Amino acid sequence: QVQLVESGGGLVQAGDSLRLSCVASGRTFSVTAMAWFRQGPGKEREFVAAMRWSTGSTYYANSVKGRFTISRDYAKNAVYLSMDNLEPGDTAVYYCAAGTLGVTTESDSYNFWGLGTQVTVSS
Repeated sequence: QVQLVESGGGLVQAGDSLRLSCVASGRTFSVTAMAWFRQGPGKEREFVAAMRWSTGSTYYANSVKGRFTISRDYAKNAVYLSMDNLEPGDTAVYYCAAGTLGVTTESDSYNFWGLGTQVTVSS
């Protein structure tokens, strides 16, 4: 099992920046990809960003490309999501996910999930 703990959410204004953190523990040697998903009010969970753990290759949803950056601290088993120029449409619960099947944009491919952290962007 892999345990994931997110932190860093909060209430910000449009145009502000925020950085989310996710620390993994447990059987992390099995993880091949880590990702961020989000679920806004009344919406389905959607892909935000992902990283192939071995190479650091990154992937982004079109809606966040150029504004969000996924990064990692390999030694700490941590992944981060830096969010710039936040918009009210970014309001959501943000979830960290870890997978053992390779990097994808599909939530069903990720085995382990954190409890989520709330990000609220006011206009």
